[in-house]
Amino acid sequence: MTEDPRAVEAAVFAALATVTDPEIRRPITDLDMVGAVNVVDGAAAVTIKLTIVGCPAATRIESDVFEAVSAVPGITSTIVNVTVMTREEREALTAKLRGGRSKTLQFGPDSLTRIYAITSGKGGVGKSTLTANLGVALAARGLRVGIVDADVFGFSIPGILGIEGAKPTQVGGMILPPIAHDVKVISIGMFVDRDPTTGASAAVSWRGPMLHRTIQQFLTDVFFGDLDILLLDLPPGTGDVAISLGQLLPQAEVIVVTTPQRAAADVAERSALVARQTGQRVIGVIENMAGLAQPDGTVLDIFGTGGGADAAARLSTDAEPVPLLAAIPISIGLREGGDAGAPIVLTHPDDPAAVAIAAVAAQLATRGRGLAGRKLGLAVT
Repeated sequence: MTEDPRAVEAAVFAALATVTDPEIRRPITDLDMVGAVNVVDGAAAVTIKLTIVGCPAATRIESDVFEAVSAVPGITSTIVNVTVMTREEREALTAKLRGGRSKTLQFGPDSLTRIYAITSGKGGVGKSTLTANLGVALAARGLRVGIVDADVFGFSIPGILGIEGAKPTQVGGMILPPIAHDVKVISIGMFVDRDPTTGASAAVSWRGPMLHRTIQQFLTDVFFGDLDILLLDLPPGTGDVAISLGQLLPQAEVIVVTTPQRAAADVAERSALVARQTGQRVIGVIENMAGLAQPDGTVLDIFGTGGGADAAARLSTDAEPVPLLAAIPISIGLREGGDAGAPIVLTHPDDPAAVAIAAVAAQLATRGRGLAGRKLGLAVT
């Protein structure tokens, strides 16, 4: 019996709806990337419209389309024609992704995305390593996660996640962030030039207004989509970036990272106090480098003990208790994973450091996306 051509074409469209743009994470049918679809005597010809010339996901999309269409019953051959959207089509796409709204802050006061600012008063405490691994651990739990590397001068998130050298895709005035281990990531390190000989990134030397504009652009021009959790890797200290993020995202919740050393904990507390001044809430302290396990089972406290618990106690108030979320032990694997771009929560999940980080991720994941303090858009009639 001859297949009904209309039924076969409908099946082809249904198959195309299963193909997802790997950067935007939406079906290509929803993104208006499907052009003409013709089926004649089992021979299918499908036209796909990429967002831009040189789209980095072009090969994957073409391959996925070919496989999806070829698997449709009644299709005997498949041809995929690849074209590029017109400027008007790109503008229509960006408007659709923004929900018809003009360019604005994605994570405003009405957003249901949980925002966690990972901060510390000083550098070298492992804040970026913890942020990257927390993001990956949360994504592994099925959550939609994004990371903003707000450490403009000391950016390191791309390297820790193994996407050093990755470049965002720009569609019109919209920037699509690279994805690593199912986490959407944006960093100034993706925009600076690299030395062709050494591969080292150029240094960033900016004053306050430029820093503010950069952070603001990350939160407006970069399309993260509907996230469950957004992690902010803040620079050390209490300077321009911390103040800007406090102004732009006063609803963000702050996690303070310190080492067990009392001097480090004292400095770390200052970042929490500045966050509170901007209206942000401190929800916990993570003590990193808590001790080095020895072959005989003892623990060598290289950086002392108790700094994290002390910081949590001093930051706690009757109205706002601040718990010690975890004490992360010193781990060679954690350091090696950061250098290799292979997060330890994936490569060695049984490592004590990975277990402790996963436990923090579990706490953050179960907090949910609350409606407390959010405008519901209802009116009394």
